[in-house]
Amino acid sequence: MLLAIASTPAIAGTKEQLIQLQTQMQALQDQMAQMKTSFDERMGVMRNLVEQTSDSVNKMNGAVGALDKSIHQQSGDSGAKVDQLSTQVQSLQDSVDELKGRLAKVSKQLEDMQAAQQNLNAAPAAASAVTPGQPAQAQAPPADVLYNNGLRDYNAAKFDLAQQEFADYIKFYSNTDLAGNAQFYLADMQFRQGNYEQAVKDYDRVIEQYPGGNKAAAAQLKKGYALIELGQRDAGTKELRSLIGRYPRSIEASQAKDRLKKLGATPTASKPSPARRRSE
Repeated sequence: MLLAIASTPAIAGTKEQLIQLQTQMQALQDQMAQMKTSFDERMGVMRNLVEQTSDSVNKMNGAVGALDKSIHQQSGDSGAKVDQLSTQVQSLQDSVDELKGRLAKVSKQLEDMQAAQQNLNAAPAAASAVTPGQPAQAQAPPADVLYNNGLRDYNAAKFDLAQQEFADYIKFYSNTDLAGNAQFYLADMQFRQGNYEQAVKDYDRVIEQYPGGNKAAAAQLKKGYALIELGQRDAGTKELRSLIGRYPRSIEASQAKDRLKKLGATPTASKPSPARRRSE
């Protein structure tokens, strides 16, 4: 009898623990259901953002193409008109670059959200230990934030800030589509400040490391300009002619032809006369 009475509190305590565990399990299930609902809603919003951004990029690309066509139709007009249209195209290209950066950010967020959903039913991983006395490594800013900050400061002629931001972008995001653009702007800031020798080296990096980027033609054009500013007319002329041969239908080719015309040079290298060839 005494044994039965003594065991009653132990049984009651066990029941209480089971009830608490069941309550906690139900709370966890409710939280997971809420997280899934929230995730589904956010996924829908993010998909809409991706579609809208993609539409914007396509529209901007169409506008750039229309301006490029207009330039070729008016290739016989004055160089001032070509320069004006070139500025408009450059502005549109920068806008397209910014939209691409935003699209990349949205895509990254979608990937992160999908990974979070996959981990909802997984056991929580143990937190990684930090070695005592070892400082935590600084995290790089998001790629689109870093690039857009650099582009903003570049357009505002805040070259010290822009140079650091674009240099950091290349350091942390050298394999992205906009890395070549960042390198181009680094070169262009050297050109604008009259550092033509350094500008030539930086433009070469764009041409050699990012030959398929959308700034390759612009880099070769400005490299030619920089060589001419350095008094290396023959090298600059050769660079501009090479640009015309590589990108004959580009706006940069039109600008190169106009510059060669002002220099009194032909768009293509003149062939030696038959008499000269025989004498050689």
